[in-house]
Amino acid sequence: MSFRQALIRAPVLKRQAPVAAFAAPRRFYAAAATAAAGGAPKPPSPNKKGPFSRAAKFLWRLTYGSALVGAGLVAYAIYEARHPVDQLPPDPSKKTLVVLGSGWGSVSLLKKLDTENYNVVVVSPRNFFLFTPLLPSCTTGTIELRSIMEPLRHILRHKKTSVAFYEAECTKIDYANRTLTVRDNSEVKGDIAETKLPFDYLVVGVGAQNTTFGIPGVAENACFLKEVGDAQKIRTRIMDCIETATFKDQTPEERKRLLHMVVVGGGPTGVEFAGELQDFFEEDLRKWVPEIASDFKVSLVEALPNVLPMFSKELINYTEKTLKEEKVNIHLKTMVKKVTEKTITAEVTKPDGSKQLVELPYGLLVWATGNMPRDVTRDLIKQIPEQAKARRGLEVNDYLVVNGTEGIWALGDCAATKYAPTAQVATQQGQYLARLFNTLAKTEALEQEINQLETLGHATTDAADKKSLATEIEAKAKLLRRSKRLMPFQYSHQGSLAYIGSDRAIADLTWGEGNTVASSGQLTYLFWRSAYVSMCFSTRNKMLVVFDWLKVKLFGRDVSRE
Repeated sequence: MSFRQALIRAPVLKRQAPVAAFAAPRRFYAAAATAAAGGAPKPPSPNKKGPFSRAAKFLWRLTYGSALVGAGLVAYAIYEARHPVDQLPPDPSKKTLVVLGSGWGSVSLLKKLDTENYNVVVVSPRNFFLFTPLLPSCTTGTIELRSIMEPLRHILRHKKTSVAFYEAECTKIDYANRTLTVRDNSEVKGDIAETKLPFDYLVVGVGAQNTTFGIPGVAENACFLKEVGDAQKIRTRIMDCIETATFKDQTPEERKRLLHMVVVGGGPTGVEFAGELQDFFEEDLRKWVPEIASDFKVSLVEALPNVLPMFSKELINYTEKTLKEEKVNIHLKTMVKKVTEKTITAEVTKPDGSKQLVELPYGLLVWATGNMPRDVTRDLIKQIPEQAKARRGLEVNDYLVVNGTEGIWALGDCAATKYAPTAQVATQQGQYLARLFNTLAKTEALEQEINQLETLGHATTDAADKKSLATEIEAKAKLLRRSKRLMPFQYSHQGSLAYIGSDRAIADLTWGEGNTVASSGQLTYLFWRSAYVSMCFSTRNKMLVVFDWLKVKLFGRDVSRE
């Protein structure tokens, strides 16, 4: 050690020495006192944790670990969706399966279908799948339209074998010649705008169109709620009515008419739209356009004695009570007879059975009731004698085969079955048809293998080979018999959900053997949201819908016109 280092450290040593000198006597006196008390010095007691602390620590670790695992799964799902693998080319020797439509039934079929077994062709006038249960939320800006649209090519690109897709409208199904006429309806026209498409198997999932029941003026003046364009039109019309009502020197009568929003149809679509519209007014429009507060009004018109007839009586009463508390006017037993540009003429059935005509002025009219077959469906019905009595759509058997045809199936709203035309029914029908086609391909493959083995058996003369081939044939025949035991379609009702406004929802849930649970209120609303998020097709849709809800909670809905 150098002389300089010694000088630097010396003061430190001098400072530390007194500390050590005082510490030693303290330890000595503490030990002496302990000995005098008749015992050895006790070590410091550890910090004991109770069972509650240990449980809380375990739950925290479990939550933290689950969050990490969940984030990893979401990241992997996003990566997998963004990076599809190479697909196998279609096999020309396979049969051609054409699927019409991109709705619930068709997409559920495509999702479960093994495309290696067929040359699959999809034809639809829109190149995306639309999550229709959340479409009413898009009319008020609660959810963005892009959040409930899943590009069809995202679905088809992840199949093992490539699938041909044509964004076109099927205008005719020629059953006798087994061909389709498809037309390109895009604004950009190519050299070929219409062509023929052959098929071996055909699945008709074109859905249905809105029906006006022949009531004059509905088609010309009402807004419907079935497609993306309908939601955009309603959104624009709402803001048009509000801005026009606040125009300078507008008369009080015209102002009240413009701010009267009428919804015809007391089913889930009509009730959910009425609830969303009233929420839009209470949570946003009232703040930013306060001058309309006294005149804005939402009315729900239903021809039946109550709304939501598919729900239990308890939930129907709760819904009607809630809507009235939200200041939604409910007109029951009211049948629309005529619609003009500014008024609705309706026939009201009074409690004593008498009828009275009333006139309702309106600014916005949303028609949310009734379906009828599309033109292509009606044309096919006319070609098949067995469909002569069909009215609601193509009549099918228990295996969803169109009556009077071979190799043509129908599902969803274009099929006339004993079940209600809902997304839940169409989804299960699509999943059933996917199993049917996968089984059909497996059956055909087994039959070909058995024929080849039988040919080899006839050609060989060796007894041992004949016995081995016979054993193999019997094993494959057993598999063939098992694969042919396909049960007819059976719908399993999982329950019904509906949003009724003010962060409240209702649910009729089914579990077990016909057991049902009726639920309503704000907790049911949280369940409604979680159920719809889980039903969204992709991780992308799920995240976008959740982000939209969070955005509305933070910033409110946009009151811009577009």
